[in-house]
Amino acid sequence: MGERRFFIFGAGYSGKAFARANQQRAPVSGTTRAPEKFEALRSVGIEPLQFDGALSPELSDALAKTTHLIVSVAPDEAGDPVLNAAGEVLREKMPALEWIGYLSTVGVYGDHGGAWVDETGACRPVSKRSVMRVAAEQEWLKLGREIGKPLAILRLSGIYGPGRNALVNLEDGTARRLVKAGQVFNRIHCDDIAGALWHLADNNLGGIFNVTDDEPAPPQDVVAYAAGLMGVEPPPEIPFETAQLSPMARSFYGENKRVANKAIKAAGYRFQFPNYRVALERMWAEGDWRDGEPRSPMKRS
Repeated sequence: MGERRFFIFGAGYSGKAFARANQQRAPVSGTTRAPEKFEALRSVGIEPLQFDGALSPELSDALAKTTHLIVSVAPDEAGDPVLNAAGEVLREKMPALEWIGYLSTVGVYGDHGGAWVDETGACRPVSKRSVMRVAAEQEWLKLGREIGKPLAILRLSGIYGPGRNALVNLEDGTARRLVKAGQVFNRIHCDDIAGALWHLADNNLGGIFNVTDDEPAPPQDVVAYAAGLMGVEPPPEIPFETAQLSPMARSFYGENKRVANKAIKAAGYRFQFPNYRVALERMWAEGDWRDGEPRSPMKRS
């Protein structure tokens, strides 16, 4: 077996976390639409390439050597941008390919009235973006069957981590405690997305996996817990009904479910951050909650 080579379509927040966790030292290439982001990718060990919906010769060359493909690009009105651009290459010109990981969303389940839902649950997407995501999942599953390679779909809940969390929101004044009776959300720390990807790729495992924490919780509780860690007063509670929200933010509150994660655990993965309290406590204690760089708590730059 030759050297493993990873390729990430859409090396954004989760892709960079995956690269930072690259203890195996496998080469990782990744795409961005913007060349000005190349340096940020290089800084975490990703060889940057530009992808704007069309395959360049450089992209085709990198794909020809790829053993493990990760796709983190959202579908749009025209379908899945990666399949549209690279479907033929995936089917016929990737001789080294062993495994594909596709990053999806728990939004595909839609609203379950606060009930628990697992991978066997019905997909009842509410928003247009989730309807498109269900269609993209089906296309990727079909491709996996066609080429006879394991394909893992990771359905992710609300992503947080350094630079993207309630501690940051409290510091910059954007934290709000919206209260809607009975509303809960699952969350997932970016390092657990990375960990789950490495685990599935290392074992060439396919299937559908909810990659989410153990504890769906009301969003206002997370803000209050972060405020307690920081020793600051939490913002006042705002009733959902009177809150000023963007249409997208309001649509998130139109879906209420508790997402179970037994399948990824059964596959052998153990979460580093099983709930928001563990994650916030560790980020606060280690001082890396702003951007991943350890600093003393609340030291202002």
